[in-house]
Amino acid sequence: MSEAWGVLAAVLSSGLGGTSIGATRYLVNAVDPLAIGSFRFGIGFLLLLAVAFLHGAQWPRHPDWLSVAGLGVLYFALFPILFNASLIFTTAARGALALSTLPLLTMVVGAALGSEALTVRKSIGVVIATLGVALALLANLASAPPGAWRGDLLMIAAALCMALYSVWSKPFIARSGPIPFTTVSMGVGAACLVLISYWRGSFAPVAAFEVPQWLAAIYLGAFGSALTFYLWAFALARTTPTRVAISVTVNPITASLVGAALLDEPLRWNLVAGILAVFAGIWIATTSGRSPAPATRLSRVPMD
Repeated sequence: MSEAWGVLAAVLSSGLGGTSIGATRYLVNAVDPLAIGSFRFGIGFLLLLAVAFLHGAQWPRHPDWLSVAGLGVLYFALFPILFNASLIFTTAARGALALSTLPLLTMVVGAALGSEALTVRKSIGVVIATLGVALALLANLASAPPGAWRGDLLMIAAALCMALYSVWSKPFIARSGPIPFTTVSMGVGAACLVLISYWRGSFAPVAAFEVPQWLAAIYLGAFGSALTFYLWAFALARTTPTRVAISVTVNPITASLVGAALLDEPLRWNLVAGILAVFAGIWIATTSGRSPAPATRLSRVPMD
């Protein structure tokens, strides 16, 4: 049951991540993407810090500080930089498909580092879920700008950062808990983004923010950061990195649904088919096949 809660938390985390794309799309016309990341993770860090103090959290042990900080830079600073840079060269649909290589990368990294066994069932589930994303984005994949392959590679590099974070963070989460670990790692990543944004002058347009822009930034910080990444760490504490990572295939699905609901983007048959394939893949990868019934030991009957 604990593992089922972990999978559910991962799916919810990825679903929230998909809805955050709508808020990011709205803000990207008003402010630099680096500043958006600074607001997202900065606000998320402050909220998680308040929760951690209220619950009397046990902070990561002193020997873990350097590793936790490194994971924070990897996931909350380098990942968003690569993610945003990739979308300069490629389309959102191709970027979403490239990011959906995360479960495959996590499965390979986990097997290479000896943290998770590579099974046929998980492999099949990952492939089906990734094909579901490709099917859902089918209508938008054909059009690509020249040199889109550079953006695709940058997004795969971002997915690799996420895969390494998912595998390497598991023991630290187990020792300190999801909230303290996420608070510290997110705080380090947010500090890096704030410093880079300040150096680049990315905060200049913030002076012109009105209520809608601030609401979008607060939504990103509260739901797209604090809650999303707490749920991700919660999931990693309860199930394997691959079973957590496969939930990222929900991200472009929810982003498409939000786009259809709020941005009047068309809702086509392939999206529905893709949703079914994604959830079928997640079910296959996160459940165990039927184990054979235990053989009955026949006792030898003495003959008179």
